[in-house]
Amino acid sequence: MKDEIKKFWKGDIDDSPEALAKYSRDASMFAITPALVVYSRDAKDISELVKWANVAKRDYPNLSLTVRSAGTDMSGGPLNDSIIIDVTRYMNRIISINQTPPEALLPRFPGAAALETSGEGIAEVGCFYRDFETATLAKGLLLPAYTASKSINALGGMIGNNSGGELALRYGKTEDYVKELSVVLSDGYEYSIRPLPRRELMKVINEQSLLGNIYKGIYELIEDHGAIIESARPHVTKNSAGYYLWNVWSRGVTPDEDIFDLGKLFVGSQGTLGIATKATFRLVKNIVAPKLVVVFVNDYQNLGEIVSEIEQTKPLSFESYDDKTFKLAMKFFKDLVKSKGLWGTLKMGLSFLPEFFMVLRGGVPKLFLLVEYDGSVIPDLIRNPEPVLNSIQDPISKLRDICSKWNLRMHIVEDEREAEKYWAMRRDSFALLRKHAEHMRTAPFIDDVIVPIEHMSTFLPELNALVAAYPSLIYTIAGHAGNGNFHIIPLVDPADPKLPEIVRVLSQDVYKLVVKYGGSITAEHNDGLIRTPFLSYQYSPEIIKLFEQVKTIFDPASIFNPHKKVGCTLDYSLSHLQPSDTPHSS
Repeated sequence: MKDEIKKFWKGDIDDSPEALAKYSRDASMFAITPALVVYSRDAKDISELVKWANVAKRDYPNLSLTVRSAGTDMSGGPLNDSIIIDVTRYMNRIISINQTPPEALLPRFPGAAALETSGEGIAEVGCFYRDFETATLAKGLLLPAYTASKSINALGGMIGNNSGGELALRYGKTEDYVKELSVVLSDGYEYSIRPLPRRELMKVINEQSLLGNIYKGIYELIEDHGAIIESARPHVTKNSAGYYLWNVWSRGVTPDEDIFDLGKLFVGSQGTLGIATKATFRLVKNIVAPKLVVVFVNDYQNLGEIVSEIEQTKPLSFESYDDKTFKLAMKFFKDLVKSKGLWGTLKMGLSFLPEFFMVLRGGVPKLFLLVEYDGSVIPDLIRNPEPVLNSIQDPISKLRDICSKWNLRMHIVEDEREAEKYWAMRRDSFALLRKHAEHMRTAPFIDDVIVPIEHMSTFLPELNALVAAYPSLIYTIAGHAGNGNFHIIPLVDPADPKLPEIVRVLSQDVYKLVVKYGGSITAEHNDGLIRTPFLSYQYSPEIIKLFEQVKTIFDPASIFNPHKKVGCTLDYSLSHLQPSDTPHSS
């Protein structure tokens, strides 16, 4: 196989034990050793490889292609036992970043405000987000769908997983910013996918090409099963489960204004429908001087109402972490601040004194809410703490009224240094726990649940009870409170013979609870190996069959990234749990 690929491949090829070991893991709890790792030089390399795979599949029945970018996925999405294509080594160019006339984005969910974009960026999928952001910020622009791993992840992974993060409450996810995609489809040719008005769609459907056949197949599938598809739409603000069939049509006032966007299906598909090579992103104006307010919640009672009222003040981001996270940060605060340098460590350490006294007094809140506002639209409430009456530009005064109503403590963060303290607790504390827990490993298998915020008061205690029933699991709960999206990533002993059964049973129980409250089993981390077997908990058998048809329409020979989205059993996934002697994934 390697010698055959060498005949047309311009990039690198590696089947060394070191490379195979590296690419057998991502940030998930799985390990699958590939047969070969290839580094694509350009889109033509990928095209030629797919063409070859169509023929070679006769001699290698299990042959498949899985594209990989930075490997930060926590679902096992880029793992495969055949050929891995790494796009980060060479396909990492930023092609252009430009300011453009304002363009309004459609609201992402009922009640959401329409957003306005101000720029456009074009890059190859192997480009790291950190490099792309540096280039956009230089022009006052931002791709706001970044994740907590933005310093190490790549654009291709964001497209494959439909990533979102701290700004998703206001700005949405990656799907909202992908304007056009260049993709290699199952015939090995590169095509452009972009939103099409109905008239243009009909022209493409009538073309004698693979792309025309795909458009025709997906159009007929949606038209024939429209009611079933719409009924399956998750009623949460973020969802990464399944194929997003309900997002393909954007309906206008008249049929001529309808828009059919195949990109809405491709984004979030984890490379199972084809291989993206280049993307055009919409960009927004950069956010200047955000202002953070911390709200301390003593119990989960009325939490849904509290979050809903705070959300109406239109925060930029709305995050949370629990008391376990806070106590962990206090326990290991030296590690939390040691990267700041001597003077920075001293200043940040002093800023923690109120939290230490809080612990000593035993008054640790059950939940910390981090409510951040766009600093350009609020007055200076640090120097002028009195409420600014009747001001629509005074969300913090509105927040103060909400806290007074519910008898909650709140703290307006004074400066960037103090804000960094709270964000460090939110972002870094679990990494500290993993560092200080010997012989333990992160196990992201219930790591990304989301429920409508009105159910949070009852959902979170029930969720805690389910996880607490397993004393061997060490865990914290943090997440995006404004979306009702929570991350629970337990630490486990990989040598525990009970681990596969714990994953099986606890996943079943948690996902049943999520579905009971009308949520989604994954808001932003996607399905991969860990959740594909549980899609039937969220979707009906009819929808699962439609997902299988989508896969067949795009990829009839099943060349692209098998066992993700469709065709994966839980036994298959559990059989690939990382062995206890596997090093931690980065």
